[in-house]
Amino acid sequence: MDPRQMSIHYPRGEKALIGPLHRWGAEETVRWFEAHGVELKTEPDGRLFPVTNDSQTIIECLQDAAREAGVEVQCQRPVKRLTHDGETFVVETVSGRSFLARHVLLATGGTREASGARLAEGLGHTLIPAVPSLFTFKIADPRLRDLAGVSVPHARATIVGSKLRAEGPLLVTHWGLSGPGILRLSAWGARWLAERDYAFDVIVNWLPEKETPPRFDRWRQGWGKRQIAARSPFDPLPRRLWERLVEAAGIPPDLIWARLTKAQAKSLHAQVHASTFRVQGKSLHKEEFVTCGGVPLKEIHLKTMESRVCPGLYFAGEVLDIDGLTGGFNFQNAWTTGYLAGTAAAS
Repeated sequence: MDPRQMSIHYPRGEKALIGPLHRWGAEETVRWFEAHGVELKTEPDGRLFPVTNDSQTIIECLQDAAREAGVEVQCQRPVKRLTHDGETFVVETVSGRSFLARHVLLATGGTREASGARLAEGLGHTLIPAVPSLFTFKIADPRLRDLAGVSVPHARATIVGSKLRAEGPLLVTHWGLSGPGILRLSAWGARWLAERDYAFDVIVNWLPEKETPPRFDRWRQGWGKRQIAARSPFDPLPRRLWERLVEAAGIPPDLIWARLTKAQAKSLHAQVHASTFRVQGKSLHKEEFVTCGGVPLKEIHLKTMESRVCPGLYFAGEVLDIDGLTGGFNFQNAWTTGYLAGTAAAS
């Protein structure tokens, strides 16, 4: 609920959002939904959901509130052009129909398709090019082959040649690596990774909180006759992944702990704490759900979300150069900027 603690979860917009979150933040959002009949629950990790566990509950709440406010919703009327003569906006649709307005609020979402952002550009705004912000890493590596669905609850990933590092759950997918830890990396490094055409090395520490050499020594004595690859000695590390790391360390599948050499132990330690993977691409286009880029925040009055370039024009959501980590932060950006822009335009 603290605006400063909330704002650190936005790779783009961190400092700029502190003020808006003070004016309308998570606490106000919760009260608004509860006042409109949505009963909420808090998960153990702090995330908030409707008790129905159904996103349709939120959709219907917003639609009902719009109807009660007298909002007229017009679907399947794509906007072709937006112009302003100094006093009035003209909204032209592809069907040829036009609408006149004193104020316009652009809330067209992420700028991957750039249609909403181009409308802003036509009214004098500059645009920061859009690149994906949350995506998985495409990796072809025998250590991950056929392990889709395997996860580790707490790992650390570091991108070689940069200061980018993140911790959190890691998930093996059909394409490579995903999970909150990887998504954080992709968010903070969105532009750096795009500049390198998504070709880079990532080092994964599967067990950042555990020291393996002392354990190896204990297991040589206590588990001497047990095969190393037969069972993962670390609860957070699934057996199938452990088998692959043992194999990658050059350890025969039938080798027992008592015969593990110092060189083999060093190699296994490296696989557990510093597995290097070559990333060659990112998730498919349809799987990317957040972009960074859009209308620069320096061109916006952050108290009202009104344009500094074209008075009467307002912005909300990801059409702005704001994007957050996974976990509800992009929703809160939508609630915050939407409320501020909507109330300012209406007043």
